[in-house]
Amino acid sequence: MKYRCLILDHDDTAVNSTPHLHYPAHIEVMKQLRPEEEPISLEEWMLKNFSPGIMEYMVNELQLTPKEVTREYEIWQKFIADKQVTFFPGFIDLLKDYQNAGGILTVVSHSTKEKILQDYASVGAKHLIQAVYGWDHDKSKRKPSPYPVLQILEEFQLNPEEVLIIDDLRPAISMAREAGVAIGAAGWGIIVPEIFNYMKEHSDFFFKTIDDVRDFLL
Repeated sequence: MKYRCLILDHDDTAVNSTPHLHYPAHIEVMKQLRPEEEPISLEEWMLKNFSPGIMEYMVNELQLTPKEVTREYEIWQKFIADKQVTFFPGFIDLLKDYQNAGGILTVVSHSTKEKILQDYASVGAKHLIQAVYGWDHDKSKRKPSPYPVLQILEEFQLNPEEVLIIDDLRPAISMAREAGVAIGAAGWGIIVPEIFNYMKEHSDFFFKTIDDVRDFLL
């Protein structure tokens, strides 16, 4: 197996969550923190996640204060706590087959570790995931920092060339390049043409469907 370990994104790679979970949560944040402002559209929200990054958007464009950033996090977590999202069809079956073939499955995402594990537990697949690096208030420890990847390399005694990141957004490309690992774009979850085209051009591999990943890996 060329790639002994997958580093998986979560939102819009494993689960179809931004349109149904995180963007509605942002609408709720705007209602409470910036009621006088019109929220950006779903497509614009996805572009902000893509670049410059959601924290940069909130601090530099919405100009949230440190206190408001803390409040935003609380609103976000409360909004999504009791809501369940759907895994993309075939994704869990792919992970099961990959692990049965000897692969190591990890997650690096901007969702919280608790939410990621909750989502996998909801489909009886929590046991598949061997390490999770979720949202961290310390930006040096969250994507696009290479820190999560370097930790995974060390924990599982892997060489960079044995690891493949699967993700749908630009920060993962920066993370992959700094850590010296390959990245495959998860095209099935991308609904904005600008993001689709960028990921197709700048990733090492482009997977339009989950079946494409299966064919590539297995």
